Amino acid sequence: MRLMSVALTTPQVIAREKTVTRRNGWLFAKPGDLLVLCRKVQGRKLGEPLDRLVVVEVVDVRRERLDAISPDECAREGLPDMAPDEFVDFFCASHKGVEPDSIVSRIEWRYREDVPVGGVR
Repeated sequence: MRLMSVALTTPQVIAREKTVTRRNGWLFAKPGDLLVLCRKVQGRKLGEPLDRLVVVEVVDVRRERLDAISPDECAREGLPDMAPDEFVDFFCASHKGVEPDSIVSRIEWRYREDVPVGGVR
């Protein structure tokens, strides 16, 4: 299982409100993949533990322009009160080199409460 950081939307993952994420890259993701969503993966301090939150199963992956996001998709990102243009600004500000017209990976998942998160490095 691959690790995925959800540092910017941890509360939404904990509340199971987030079912979609957009990523710059992640060209390898495909339906059926299991991911361990973590509070933070890279940039942890020496000795800082890996906080595994939940396992999800990828159900759909597609490539699309970032600025094609809709209000419904903002809600699926766990940000129902954020307008699409606000989401695009938020994403671009937190992902170096990404522009509104950048092609990103849209990854949709379902939560797998039946799969333990432990044991993944």
